[in-house]
Amino acid sequence: MDRPVPAAPADNRAWGSDAIADVLRALEIPFVALNPGASYRGLHDSLVNRLGNTAPQMLVCLHEEHAVALAHGYYKASGRPIAAALHSNVGLMHGTMAIYNAWCDRVPVLVLGATGPVDAARRRPWIDWIHTAQDQGALIRHYTKWDAQPASVPAAREALLRAAQIMASAPCGPVYVNLDAALQEQPLDHLPAPPDVARYAAPPAAAPAPDLLARAADLLLRAASPLILMGRTGRSPAAWEARVRLAERLGARVATDLKLPATFPTGHPLHVGPPGTFAAPSLQAAMREADVILALDWVDLGGTLRAAGAEEAGPRIIQVSPDARLHNGWSFDHGGLPPADLYFDNEPDPVVAALLAALPARATPPPFVVAEAPAAPAAPGPLAIPGLAAALRRATAGREVTLIRLPLGWDGALWHFAHPLDYLGQDGGGGIGSGPGMAVGAALALRGTGRLPVAVLGDGDTMMGLSALWTAAHYRVPLLVVVSNNRSFFNDEVHQERVAKERGRPVENKWVGQAISDPDPDFAKLAEGLGLLGIGPVGTEAALNEALARAVAHVEAGGAALIDARVAPGYAPAMASALTREPRRD
Repeated sequence: MDRPVPAAPADNRAWGSDAIADVLRALEIPFVALNPGASYRGLHDSLVNRLGNTAPQMLVCLHEEHAVALAHGYYKASGRPIAAALHSNVGLMHGTMAIYNAWCDRVPVLVLGATGPVDAARRRPWIDWIHTAQDQGALIRHYTKWDAQPASVPAAREALLRAAQIMASAPCGPVYVNLDAALQEQPLDHLPAPPDVARYAAPPAAAPAPDLLARAADLLLRAASPLILMGRTGRSPAAWEARVRLAERLGARVATDLKLPATFPTGHPLHVGPPGTFAAPSLQAAMREADVILALDWVDLGGTLRAAGAEEAGPRIIQVSPDARLHNGWSFDHGGLPPADLYFDNEPDPVVAALLAALPARATPPPFVVAEAPAAPAAPGPLAIPGLAAALRRATAGREVTLIRLPLGWDGALWHFAHPLDYLGQDGGGGIGSGPGMAVGAALALRGTGRLPVAVLGDGDTMMGLSALWTAAHYRVPLLVVVSNNRSFFNDEVHQERVAKERGRPVENKWVGQAISDPDPDFAKLAEGLGLLGIGPVGTEAALNEALARAVAHVEAGGAALIDARVAPGYAPAMASALTREPRRD
């Protein structure tokens, strides 16, 4: 940790930022990820010289987008929000993509902003003018739950309490509190006592309406072929077990989504095919065959039903989601409007618990055993993503692994998830460059848990966000990054191939304007320059075996490592099909 020199005995002077820092400590915010900026120099001083850079501890990031991504990843691994500080309007503009990701992923992040003095008479020439905005929160108001620019120290303290309460209320999301630089540096006669934050806690999850619950239980009991879509659900082992019991009691088939963290054991006999980023043909068929679908906050339920042809004349739908509370007219992250025969405006976990209590008990099925086939010996020839997954399984055998991120080309059949922390999902907004920052945040949250944090990132994602990895090296955060490097923005090649075929033009030109080559970025050298162990490039499964053995040992010793794995371009069939499929127009 960056340890400051102890401050000299104070002369009993206090400052606005001291009172603000005290609230952050009272809220038990463990970290503030930041890229330094003069607009919050007052708060920075208070975090260092009043709080000693502990509770919260500052985490230096090399880009504001990384700071928010780090906070995003930390929450996904821990269920605990942290803060990200962004310097004035320019830092906020840097951080907007990561804020949108957190919004789409329904993740709470306390974004602390700052502005040059609102009082124009107090601005320094030039710099304070270009770093002051009339309504800074307007930059992100469409994709935050709430924002404020308090005009006094008491108002700033209240704003932080309200922000913490709002971001943790379902559906969760980022909030923004913008602190006037002059307010931070305002002298105070005395420091107010820290607030009793328990009196400002988020409300508990609401229980479902009894009548609605009874109707849902009856519908599910009478269902001959029920299907449960596991979407945004609770991450605790207890919530996981409750979902397993519900599916087993109903004999319901279950689907999960690679866009989201692990929510149900993918090796369970009731799980429908492998999870994917888009609904695979096996899931679409299951949706058409189902007579009742219980959707637990499934991402874009309307679009998924439509793609499967199960929207109108298909199954009865029980929708469980509080997400509509966030929907607005600016962003269409809410997806298509689904039909629902029963609609719970609740978080899924209380509904699952209530359904278990309402449904008659049945004989408990014997525990299922996932028969993971041992990874085959290294295959000859160029490395592909299945070979990368096989090598990773061999290298981590016997360990608890958290897959923080996976690339778009990943096939869900390559790795089973049996615990809520086995996989943390994607970034929500689909913004390239988030992977490294989120990986660092998740790995920080997993430090000391005994789990091995692994992020398999695309090359474009890594290149955009690479400098985020310096923070892992600096703070000694154990992390393994494997770059699934196909030397291309390959997602766009898939789209260009489709357009070329439709227009009768040369498919061979799909790579033009997409390739990341000539020169090929040397990720291993770049990682070494940031303080990580860099290995590669490796282009065969045998070479990857050796690289992983070395990297895993380094991470287990407390270091951060990156492997540049050169893979052949390609997507899992279901992914490639979904990317190029014509949307339904009927």
